[in-house]
Amino acid sequence: MSSWLQRRLLPGLAFKAVVIGGGYATGRELAEFFLPSGPWGGIKAMALAMAVWSAICVVTFLFSRASGARDYQSFIRALLGPASIVFEVAYVLFVVLVLAIFGAAAGAIGAAALALPTLVGTLLLMAAIGLVTAYGNASVERLFTYVSFLLYGVYALFVLFSLTHFGARIVAGFAAPALQQGWLVGGGAYASYNVIGAVVILPVLRHLTSNRDAVIAGLIAGPLAMLPALMFFTCMMAFYPEIGGATLPSDYLLQRLDLPLFRYLFQLMIFAALLESGTGFVHAINERVGQAWRRRHQRELSRLARLAISLATLIFCMLVAEHFGLVTLIARGYRACAVVVLLVFVLPLFTIGIYRLMSGKLPAQGVA
Repeated sequence: MSSWLQRRLLPGLAFKAVVIGGGYATGRELAEFFLPSGPWGGIKAMALAMAVWSAICVVTFLFSRASGARDYQSFIRALLGPASIVFEVAYVLFVVLVLAIFGAAAGAIGAAALALPTLVGTLLLMAAIGLVTAYGNASVERLFTYVSFLLYGVYALFVLFSLTHFGARIVAGFAAPALQQGWLVGGGAYASYNVIGAVVILPVLRHLTSNRDAVIAGLIAGPLAMLPALMFFTCMMAFYPEIGGATLPSDYLLQRLDLPLFRYLFQLMIFAALLESGTGFVHAINERVGQAWRRRHQRELSRLARLAISLATLIFCMLVAEHFGLVTLIARGYRACAVVVLLVFVLPLFTIGIYRLMSGKLPAQGVA
């Protein structure tokens, strides 16, 4: 029997895992999307993104239960029918982009923290993702849970150390006059491309036992995913606005804290965040292939097959990272993905999806 944590919290922890990635964990995305709106404008943008995430997670989780879909391909087929191929193509392109970013971030962290060649950090991340995804749902869910404890704990320490070392600067940063225009655009854009995470984490929804579970899990997902960003953003205010130009805002702050042991712990947490994010995307692909395999052969994918699919996906995607910088990938690629996701997922979900849920014209296919 599924526990309360599996039914209500695990979906939100999984959504956080997919959303956080390299740009979020290092603070680069926060500088890109929230910092230009100023201290309080950035907070407003975060609140908007959080609300959007929760709303989309609620509808996605309800639609998943109604359709019995536990992988993104089955979900989109139930939503779009034959037009689901459009989402499939967009999703593959999105995965290539985000995994390339994760590989680049892992390499950058290894170079910054341990002076390793960038390729070493990328290869370590690939190996870890491959190992976790090879063991299927249970292994992936344990990763999401355990890494969450590490992540929230490290961010709480980050806030504590920042307040004790430069608390006055943080207060001054929030008090500084700054334009608060653009927070709607920043928060909306950031929410838009990240909502694809609601589809990526469908395999963990197998524990839901009712629509009430789906609604509560969806409402909680937004705050769980945004809480680390709020804590990090607060710390960034100590060096606003110059921190906005830092490639790795996390390293910028850690250097000024001058706590070597905590710096290594923080870099380990970022690597763990990359691991859970990458695992979420690769596991979604494994589950999509696994569903097709079950329909055709009436048996599950083997661990070796899962490992092979994972490594093939990672090798292809992460090689892209060698040719681009982390900032460029986030600034250019993610904004283009936001538009595609809105058109092929969010818009149909809040029109066709809600209509079918309310009219009951969606046949259930093995609701848990």
